[in-house]
Amino acid sequence: MVLEKAPSWQAKLEQEFEQPYMRTLQAFLRSEQAQNKVIYPLSSNWFHALETTPLEQVKVVILGQDPYHQPGQAHGLCFSVQPGVKIPPSLANIYQELASDVGAESVKHGYLESWATQGVLLLNAVLTVEDSKANAHQGKGWEIFTDKVISTINEHCDHVVFMLWGSYAQKKGAMIDTQKHLVLKAPHPSPLSAYRGFFGCQHFSQANSYLQQQGRTKIDWQLPKK
Repeated sequence: MVLEKAPSWQAKLEQEFEQPYMRTLQAFLRSEQAQNKVIYPLSSNWFHALETTPLEQVKVVILGQDPYHQPGQAHGLCFSVQPGVKIPPSLANIYQELASDVGAESVKHGYLESWATQGVLLLNAVLTVEDSKANAHQGKGWEIFTDKVISTINEHCDHVVFMLWGSYAQKKGAMIDTQKHLVLKAPHPSPLSAYRGFFGCQHFSQANSYLQQQGRTKIDWQLPKK
C-alpha cells in the first residue's frame, strides 16, 4: 500500500505506513485476499479519495463510515457509486437535500467524481469491506489512518468545511479546530435518520457561503447529467 498517485498526501502520511498498526492491517488484508475473499473497492481504488483530491486543494470534507459492500458499487469515494449502478438510499436523500438547498437538478447516476476534483474530500473512515458484510473491516486499523488524514487537514489547511453526518462522523471529527475551520453537523442521510434534521440542514449552501467569505471559490454541487 502506497500513495504514489497522491504525492501531496504521501509527503505527510508516508510515515504511517511504517507504523505497527498499518503493518497489522496490511497483513490482515493479505490474509483475506489469500482466502479468496472478495474485497471492495478494488485495491487500486483504496486511496482514490486522496488521489482525486490533493491535500492543498481540500475545501470540503464529507465523512462516511465504510464502503458499499455490494458488487460494482464502491470505488473509493464515500457515498459515491460507479456509473451505471443504482443510486443508494442515502445518496438519494443527499440529492433531495441538494435540490431543496441549492436547486441542483436530479441526475440518474451516483457518481460524485466531479465533487472530488473540485476539492471535496469524500473520505470513508474505513477504506475496505468484504463482499456483502457491512463493517467487516472495522477495527482493523483503517480508522487510525483516516484519523491521521483528518488531523493532517486540520493542521495544514485553512478554512475547510467539514460535513459531519451522524454520530459516527461527529465523534471522528471531534479533533477539528472550529476556530480555523467550519464544522457542520446533521443527522445521517440514511432513510432511518434523514427526517430527524438532515433534510433542511442546508449544508451545501452554508459551505459555499463560508468558502466565498474566505476568498475561496465555491463548489459547483450540480453533478453532470452523464
